[in-house]
Amino acid sequence: MFDAASWNGIAIDSTCGGHGTCKKCRVRVTSGEVPPSRLDFRAFTPDEIAEGWRLACMIKPQVDLSVDVPPLVTRPKAATVGVGRQVILRPAVQKRYLELEEPSLSDQRTDIDRIIQAIDDIEVDAGLEVLRVIPRALREGFFKVTAVIVDRELIDVQPGDTTDKRYGIAFDLGTTTVVATLLDLNTGTPVSVASMLNKQQPFGADVISRISATMMDPDALQRLRTLAQDTLSELTLEVCTEGGVDPRDVYEVALAGNATMTQLVLGIDPEPLGVAPFIMASHEYPDVRASELGLAIHPLAPAVIMPSLGAYVGGDIISGALASGMDRDKRLRLFVDVGTNCEIVLGDGERLLATAAPAGPAFEAASIKCGMRAAAGAIEIVKITNGSLTLGTIEDAPAVGICGSGLVDACAALVSAGLLESSGRFVSDQVAAEVAPGLADRLVLRDKERVFVLEWGDTVGDPTDAIFLSQRDVRELQFAKAAIATGWALLLEEFGVAEGDVQQVLLAGSFGSYLSPASAVKIGLVPKLPVMRIVSAGNVAGEGAKMALLSVQERHGAGALLDEIRYVELSDREDFNDKFIERLAF
Repeated sequence: MFDAASWNGIAIDSTCGGHGTCKKCRVRVTSGEVPPSRLDFRAFTPDEIAEGWRLACMIKPQVDLSVDVPPLVTRPKAATVGVGRQVILRPAVQKRYLELEEPSLSDQRTDIDRIIQAIDDIEVDAGLEVLRVIPRALREGFFKVTAVIVDRELIDVQPGDTTDKRYGIAFDLGTTTVVATLLDLNTGTPVSVASMLNKQQPFGADVISRISATMMDPDALQRLRTLAQDTLSELTLEVCTEGGVDPRDVYEVALAGNATMTQLVLGIDPEPLGVAPFIMASHEYPDVRASELGLAIHPLAPAVIMPSLGAYVGGDIISGALASGMDRDKRLRLFVDVGTNCEIVLGDGERLLATAAPAGPAFEAASIKCGMRAAAGAIEIVKITNGSLTLGTIEDAPAVGICGSGLVDACAALVSAGLLESSGRFVSDQVAAEVAPGLADRLVLRDKERVFVLEWGDTVGDPTDAIFLSQRDVRELQFAKAAIATGWALLLEEFGVAEGDVQQVLLAGSFGSYLSPASAVKIGLVPKLPVMRIVSAGNVAGEGAKMALLSVQERHGAGALLDEIRYVELSDREDFNDKFIERLAF
């Protein structure tokens, strides 16, 4: 049923792509018989089974069914801005207002020659598409027209003076969330911004799930491409409507995404990215029209695709490194984009090293028992002060689950309170009663597993009706943070410096924006530094895409980063496993 719903545009929550491992695709059968599967008994209580709750991916309909699908969060909390730099405003998109001499028997120059000769500082190229619009535009405007040029290509000629309308859209095409920013290219300022869940979500929460889908189903690649394009198209319409801009006045877009997302939206088979030796189709991509991304803006508008360093250090990281000035700042800085795949860059303005660490889905809360995306009702702040537990939820809504930042906060708080050992094990009931008597009753057994209850349900004391942190959840976080910590530790070793030499840590991406620096230090996710040195960098991938639209010079700078950054492959390191084990402890 999960696949049928997905192919018919009905989004059901899932992070494993419908393989029965995440247990997120909860639906309620209201009419028709569906015997519960073995996994249903693990995912639901007996009362929920009796009420008709099932995992959608386990339902194989034999008869007509009526099913209630819980609403999917399509607007998760996301960082829409990030750390950037001031740039000299020099976009590739130019508009020239021209007042041309009208033709006569003594001046029989062609229309295109008349325009090209008036633009005497650029060698302009014109294709057949623009030649089709020139004759009418010149005569409707009485030979007073505006030429629209991108780089050296003449893409339009418009009657009258339209120089005040010059826009571009920067996209951060994330695996989970996609962000679009409409920019006024005359001033360099944002006009509107919007974000939404990537419509590819039914195929899994991570890039490996989506690559696997294309390997198992020959039709999945086109489906994934269409879903990515639908996401970009919907956001384009939204930012243009909100900004009061005609989409035909958008003359260029820039897109930053990881290597898998980039190849999927371009319709390039991603299978080689998912198997060793992890080979991309290309570091850089040829000229692409925005229409090939499914965007209904100016029909000849080009799309700038940010280049990728490697299969797991993609255009989003190159874009982020550009925005944060990793190649300019002389301080020793560590750039960490925390996610399912964590990308890390270390540099001092002269040398740049990068690597990728397989963190897994813990930070997206995909593998967490009570985990959810960063949406209304998600616990995002957990504090224990003087033996008292305080929770903060997104939009201050009633708690319904825990997101990634809340998971990190919870483990850090429990370690500080003495309820969680450095090894990651919950302490015994006796120790809990001694170190935190006011919280000891929250450490209970649920399905023979020790859990810490964050929020009781209607019945206080009933662990089956509560939001909790399980021992397995803690282990998931340990594995994720150990992979990341091993990554930056090996880069520091390669660089020949110590943790204390790092002068600034940039936590990038939506997750990094809402992560508590103190909690990140406490669990060992980042080097042990004063929290003032740890900066939430926000959506730096989107900032880099903006810079590529606003400055041709910065666009070339992104390409130059490919030559400046040296990639370090962790899987080649014989000492990776030993260092990983060393970093497991909180």
